[in-house]
Amino acid sequence: MRNHNSGTNLPLRLTVILSGTLLLAFTYYHINYQNHLTEGGFVGLALLGKYVLGISPSLSTLLLDIPVLLIAVIFKGKSFVVNTFISVGAFTLFYGLMERYSGWVINLQDNLPLAALLSGVLTGLGAGLVLRGGGASGGDDILSLLISEWKGIKVGTVFILMDVIVLALSLFYMPVKETLYTVMAVVVAGYVITFTTSFGRAKLSKVPKLQPKLGKPHDGTVM
Repeated sequence: MRNHNSGTNLPLRLTVILSGTLLLAFTYYHINYQNHLTEGGFVGLALLGKYVLGISPSLSTLLLDIPVLLIAVIFKGKSFVVNTFISVGAFTLFYGLMERYSGWVINLQDNLPLAALLSGVLTGLGAGLVLRGGGASGGDDILSLLISEWKGIKVGTVFILMDVIVLALSLFYMPVKETLYTVMAVVVAGYVITFTTSFGRAKLSKVPKLQPKLGKPHDGTVM
């Protein structure tokens, strides 16, 4: 594809970001929520904060996201942060619409391994698409991407490590069974994210790395 800053790529990048976000909203509502799978990342930390400290998740998630977004502006550029805001806003809209209007129930509580597998594949694909479009689906995704580029570790591996740590802490307030199946889901998601962000890389530009000079940020597009 042409340079990721080309205006002709903007509609395609937005389509990729919104498609990935729609897939994430669908999966979190119809698979995770409806089958009582837990959450990793900043959402899991926010729930832990509510359980231990009584802090509202809406406040704690914001407090976790803001520092990461500020760092992302420096190292990834304003375009990347704008794309992330688009993804976060679209997720809120898509999830709210599904919660309000969707009558589709996917009941897999008698087959949680299948629910975990579907959750992992679909969330991994959704998050991977958002990353390929030059954004992230949340502050924890940004942090995973920054650590990946800083340490040279596959981004999916960082996702797995961060989520497993949070899920281990979640055992303080969540059932063991659902937590373990969520671990299975995030491991699958990590591998799918790595595949999605690296597929066809030989024909595409390399993933931009962190800039050694703060005055030259980029937008993080991997398309």
